[in-house]
Amino acid sequence: MLNLKIIIGSTRPGRAAEQAVPPSRFVKIVMGPMTKILNPLIVRLAGRPHFHMAAQLTHIGRRSGRTYVTPIGARRAGDRVLIPLTFGNQSDWSRNVLAAGRCSLRLDGVDYEASAPALVSPEEADPDVRAAFGRLERASMRMLGIKQFLRLSVVP
Repeated sequence: MLNLKIIIGSTRPGRAAEQAVPPSRFVKIVMGPMTKILNPLIVRLAGRPHFHMAAQLTHIGRRSGRTYVTPIGARRAGDRVLIPLTFGNQSDWSRNVLAAGRCSLRLDGVDYEASAPALVSPEEADPDVRAAFGRLERASMRMLGIKQFLRLSVVP
């Protein structure tokens, strides 16, 4: 029997109903095993000043209520934060943030509260992606097959 997961968003612009978006084959085969080995080290460095490769995302488990810290690639573009969903929209951290409607981030040594998470396509995210990520990073996202971004609003 075919089992499809569907994430239902609001009907506001930028939050249309979304189907499950899996990671690309390359990410599954190459990045998946590397992530399991490197995450314990990267989570210690993530969010620090001068470590632009990763930010720290603090989120609450949607079922456990537990606090988790996850290293993610994130950049700020004005009053928004963009996170490329390298592992698709079914990762636990992304589902937790969407369910809670908020999270905390540490980017370049600065702490932020963020809310209003929305799944957006690369086309919809393009102006913010161009403002926040360099040319090489954007090329890497295309190579990795990034199909979606999580966009958050920075809480003033």
